[in-house]
Amino acid sequence: MSDVQAWIKETVTSNPVVLFMKGTAQFPQCGFSGRAIQLLKTSGAENIVTVNVLEDPTVRQGIKDYSNWPTIPQLYVNGEFIGGSDIMNEMFESGELQTLLKA
Repeated sequence: MSDVQAWIKETVTSNPVVLFMKGTAQFPQCGFSGRAIQLLKTSGAENIVTVNVLEDPTVRQGIKDYSNWPTIPQLYVNGEFIGGSDIMNEMFESGELQTLLKA
């Protein structure tokens, strides 16, 4: 396991809610990342850890390899990969996201 993969694993398993995104929660750098943060906040998520993949190309590629998912943003809850903004949106609309974040 590479250093980046080990760091990603440590990050997603030691924090309850982690969002790998483009930009920051305060200043998202793409619409999908902005939507993902909005969904998390609206769902009542607290202590969201965000990782700006634009700051490090190895993390940007590493998270795609780690999850075997080609796009950013990527949400992890309790160490488990949930999905991107489209899946988050579907889960939000069904109430599943709110339930997951309160568990």
